[in-house]
Amino acid sequence: MSEQLAPAPQSGAEDRVPPVKAVRRVFSSPLASLLMVVVTVLWTIPTIGLLVTSLRPEEDVSDSGWWTVFGDPNLTLENYHTVLFEGGFGVSGGLMPYMVNSLAISIPATVFPLVLAAMAAYGLAWVKFRGSDVVFFAIFALQVVPLQMALIPLLQLFSGGAHIGSVTVIPAFDLSGTYAPVWLAHTMFAMPLAIFLLHNFIAQLPRDLMEAAVVDGATHFKIFRSIVLPLCAPALASFAIFQFLWVWNDLLVALTFAGGTPEVAPMTVRLAQLSGSFGGRWELLTAGAFLSLIIPLIVFFALQRYFVRGLLAGSVKG
Repeated sequence: MSEQLAPAPQSGAEDRVPPVKAVRRVFSSPLASLLMVVVTVLWTIPTIGLLVTSLRPEEDVSDSGWWTVFGDPNLTLENYHTVLFEGGFGVSGGLMPYMVNSLAISIPATVFPLVLAAMAAYGLAWVKFRGSDVVFFAIFALQVVPLQMALIPLLQLFSGGAHIGSVTVIPAFDLSGTYAPVWLAHTMFAMPLAIFLLHNFIAQLPRDLMEAAVVDGATHFKIFRSIVLPLCAPALASFAIFQFLWVWNDLLVALTFAGGTPEVAPMTVRLAQLSGSFGGRWELLTAGAFLSLIIPLIVFFALQRYFVRGLLAGSVKG
C-alpha cells in the first residue's frame, strides 16, 4: 500500500494572526503611540491656555496672547478671588454659593438614578416574571424621547399636576425653590440609559454563582447587595462619571426647573450670567470656566481605574 501523505498546509495559514491580536498590534505600534501623543497635546493646549489666561492680570490679557506668559510670567490669583467671592463688574455675589448648589444637585442626581437603575436592572435580568422582556424593551425605547420635548410637560406636571376634566389624577407638587424638581428631572431622564447599560452588565454575571447563592438560602436583596453590587462596581462607576458630568455641565434642565434664583441655581446658570455681564473680561470668564472644570476632573481621576475596568468588562474571555 502506498503511504497516505498529509495535505500540505495552505499558504499563509501559519502566518495568520487572530483579529484581536492584530488590532492590539496596530494600536501598540510606534506610529499609533506617536499619533496618540500628538492628539493628547493638541487636546491639552486649549486647557492650558484657559488656565494661563485665568491667572493673568486684565491688562496682560488685553495686550497679548496667553503664550507670552513663558517669556513674561506675570501671574495672579486675584481673578479667582473676584469670581468666587465678589462677582465684580456690576454683578453682585460670587460663584461660591452656585458651586455649592451644583454639588447639591449633581451628587443626588447621580446617586438616585444609579441606585434605582441598578435594582431595576437586577430585577429585569435575574428575577424573571411575565412581561419582563416587554418592560425592558419599553424602558429601552424611552431613550428615543427627546429631552427638549419632555421638559415643559414635566414642568407643568410639577407645578399644576395632572387632571382629567375636573378629576385630579396627580396633585400639584409644591417644589418651587427647592432642588427636588432638578433631582427628579435628571433621575427620570437618566433611568432608561442607566437601566439598559447596567442590565447588559448584570445579565452577563455567571449563572452558577447566582444559583449557588439561591441554594445557600440567599434572598434577592442579599444577592444584590453582597454579589451583584461588588461585581458591578466598574459599570456603576462608569455610569456615575457620565451622569455626574452631564448633570454638572447641564444648563437647560437647570434653567427650566431651578430658574435663576440664587438659592437653587447651579454654577452653569451663573456662568451664563457672567458671560453676558462681563463681555470681554476674559480673565474673569476663564477663571469661572476653569473653576467649573475642577470638580469633574477630581471625580474622573478618583474613579478612573473603575472607569477603565468598566469599559473593558466583557471584552476579554477566559
